[in-house]
Amino acid sequence: MKLWGGRFQKNTDKSVDDFNSSIRFDSRMYKQDIQGSIAHARMLGKCGIISEADSELIQKTLAEILCDIEKGLIEFETDAEDIHMNIEKILISRIGDVGKKLHTGRSRNDQVALDIRMYLKEEIINIKNMLISLEEVLLKKAEDNLDTILPGYTHLQRAQPITFAHHIMAYCQMFKRDLERLDDCYKRTNIMPLGSGALAGTTYPLDRYMVAGELGFAGITENSLDAVSDRDFVIELASCLSIIMMHLSRFSEELILWSSHEFNFVEMDDAYSTGSSIMPQKKNPDVAELVRGKSGRVYGNLMALLTVMKSLPLAYNKDMQEDKEAIFDSIDTVKMCLPVFTNMIATMKLKKENMYKAAQGGFTNATDMADYLVKKGIPFRDAHAIIGKMVLYCINNNKAIEELSMEELNSFSDKIEEDVYREISLEKCVSERKLPGGPSKASVIQAMDNLRQYICSLK
Repeated sequence: MKLWGGRFQKNTDKSVDDFNSSIRFDSRMYKQDIQGSIAHARMLGKCGIISEADSELIQKTLAEILCDIEKGLIEFETDAEDIHMNIEKILISRIGDVGKKLHTGRSRNDQVALDIRMYLKEEIINIKNMLISLEEVLLKKAEDNLDTILPGYTHLQRAQPITFAHHIMAYCQMFKRDLERLDDCYKRTNIMPLGSGALAGTTYPLDRYMVAGELGFAGITENSLDAVSDRDFVIELASCLSIIMMHLSRFSEELILWSSHEFNFVEMDDAYSTGSSIMPQKKNPDVAELVRGKSGRVYGNLMALLTVMKSLPLAYNKDMQEDKEAIFDSIDTVKMCLPVFTNMIATMKLKKENMYKAAQGGFTNATDMADYLVKKGIPFRDAHAIIGKMVLYCINNNKAIEELSMEELNSFSDKIEEDVYREISLEKCVSERKLPGGPSKASVIQAMDNLRQYICSLK
């Protein structure tokens, strides 16, 4: 028996039942559906729309159904279409006509809008906690490597020396913004749509604020058409998750490069690496590669959601059923990636000597050499040209700048003195960049302290 069958003279075809059904994926919202229904039933009773006795019986039975579902005692039916109709059918089977009163003043349109908002609110919090755990691991890595020097890159060419702590803190800032975006997304998700009905509300004297308060919502939707027909909060979350995956993917790309023999900056723990079926020497960064690959999956879900919604007239359309698989998959993917990525970082071994040697090559102190001449009174553009010629000389003679003799240095400028060797050392190049946001130890420590304070504010 279908709950909407009164107007129809024929049963739907079995293939249509299967095609139309969403229970295989929206069943995960059973808890939210029941919680929302309990709050709705309580409100119906308090407002005198149904009797208090009926309200209490419905609430009690719904709680029992929830318990039975979590014990694995209930099997959902495909022909009941979705989680909402499945729960209602079970309720009616247990308490008869009283159960039929639950849907008073409610449509599946505002019911599903409620369920998905409640579900996403919980998942946003879960993902935030995973991001916080990642941030804490990264902070520990940064703390342990405040003096670990490696080259910073532009265009994947060695550019200037920085510390590993500074590099790691760049990703910390990205993930901090991800946390802020999730917070912002949560605000727009945290609005209660129940009471909007199918599209035009209801004539029943519902207390929407009571339901919103019981379910922990910050407010109620202000337009019934909008409440049931838009999923921009879903798309916004999909966008937030895509950006998180983009940051994880960028980080993964660097770790993949760094673990190669050509860089040899890091080594992944055996527990977070794989081997080759044919090449016994191989140790592959498969975790990082999979994270990089799965970012495309999450991007695809975002595009799918945008495409589903782009041409829908008001109000609800069945197309919107397609929102759930996409956002559920994105949530599942991010929740799969974050813990394993975090543990991979926590167990990763740094090859500090190789990092330092790399920073010594590629003339990463060339800018500091130019700045040295500026301090001696030479205009920067002239200093830049001088050091450019010096670098060319070094390339032709297979030398580093710091390996040049004073005679060689003075052939480029008589302003260069013995103090130059101290001024262009890697340690000096890093430590003198003391501006807020720079790679000096003091600047990095301040950034770390700021991030710790932010994380504490979230707990």
